[in-house]
Amino acid sequence: MIEFFPNTKIFLEIGPVSITWYAVLIMTGAIIAFVISKRNLLKVGYKADDIDDIFIGTLLSGFAGARIWYILFFDFKQYLKDPMMIFKIWEGGLAIQGGLIAGAIFCYFYMKRKRINFVQAADLILPNVLIAQAIGRWGNFMNQEAFGGIVPESFFNGFPTFIKDMMFINGNYHHPTFLYESVANIVGWILIVLVLKRFSRIKRGDLTFAYLMWYGATRFFIEGLRTDSLYFFNIRIAQLISVIFLLVGLFGYLGGFQKIIGKPKPIILWDFDGTLGNTQELIIKTFKKVFEIHKPDYNLSDEEVRSFLGPTLEDTFMKHFDANRVDAIIDEYREINIAMHADYVTEMEHATEVLTALKNDGYRMGIVSNKQTASLMVGVELLEMQDFFEVVLGSDLFNPEKPDPAGIDLALEQMNVDKGGVIYIGDTPSDIIAGQRAGSFTIGYVFDKMREKELRETNPNRVIDDLREVQEILKEDHEWTITMM
Repeated sequence: MIEFFPNTKIFLEIGPVSITWYAVLIMTGAIIAFVISKRNLLKVGYKADDIDDIFIGTLLSGFAGARIWYILFFDFKQYLKDPMMIFKIWEGGLAIQGGLIAGAIFCYFYMKRKRINFVQAADLILPNVLIAQAIGRWGNFMNQEAFGGIVPESFFNGFPTFIKDMMFINGNYHHPTFLYESVANIVGWILIVLVLKRFSRIKRGDLTFAYLMWYGATRFFIEGLRTDSLYFFNIRIAQLISVIFLLVGLFGYLGGFQKIIGKPKPIILWDFDGTLGNTQELIIKTFKKVFEIHKPDYNLSDEEVRSFLGPTLEDTFMKHFDANRVDAIIDEYREINIAMHADYVTEMEHATEVLTALKNDGYRMGIVSNKQTASLMVGVELLEMQDFFEVVLGSDLFNPEKPDPAGIDLALEQMNVDKGGVIYIGDTPSDIIAGQRAGSFTIGYVFDKMREKELRETNPNRVIDDLREVQEILKEDHEWTITMM
């Protein structure tokens, strides 16, 4: 027999099996926070499978941590006498602070193994936990727990009747502390995500530290009203942890950790053609040569010639030749291109100067290009740039090509670094889009003014027309968090 809402605690009863409001509300809050966080993490290039694993692992470890925390500080001896009570979570008994600590520990080690930047991910996840907490507190309401001291009936004048009725416990009305915290958490989420994030200049970690400050401060005061606090000797453990959260958040927000640990240098990845190497004349002459051979009577317009700069060879040739001929024509293009490198490839203005300065300053660098690695290395070695880079990746080493982020991801894997501190510099829309999809800080380099408009339309973080500007950008606090909503 199925019965909905048989009493205030039960959401659904199926024979002997009951699903409580407590469980439904906690899971609802967790899922909503997960959906928002997943959207944020996908924007910065993290894989859906990794995000799902983070959610499941954090949920399980969080529940375990919340339960263990409650057992340790509620009545540990009672649970030792009756160990089966440990598993009766549906009766309540989860301490959110224990869940946060356990979830954070899981995330740290999982993200370290997966090369996910822990602080960047925390900025994109942790503020949304306030939503889960806000909804979860209504589970306490349905269980008639987590309430405060006795208040007169008149205190509830203006409150909805159902809240007043549920706060009548053991013959007295009580402070609805569940409601105070639920409202405080929603207000905190609005202030952090919709105000602080959008209307102030934040650095990485600020959203995490803001969460710790807000939750620490509000929980400290609300906990003082509660009658069911967990104690460590004579100290309310939730208040003690709240003070720690508040102090850690304040110290971090004011830059204390950055002063102690220092700010790591970002990894700098470059496109090559049109960014470090001036290959525009080479590309145009190669295309013209291919058309002279295979379409000698076809007159290429200036607009068509310009359209060849940026897209993949396959995309370009598929528009002009039969599909079954494209592979052979691409091979011929590459042979002609390599043969003409020495005559037409020059470095971009100030390229070697900038690369030398960055190398001397300790920046790690690599190249990710849609060009085949053999052709790419011809240009790199011709300009004597090979010693500047740890990795040089052409499109034959990754799939799909840009604008997919596969090449950037592979470079970071080979350099054994996470994707939370990467700058990608390129001159085409596909470069910028690939960088964005990989979660990189993107710099669009304008070499050809005729193509500036389409580059800007991809919204890179910065647009430059002189490579020396890269050095100036690196002096800024260029750490960023992708838009969260």
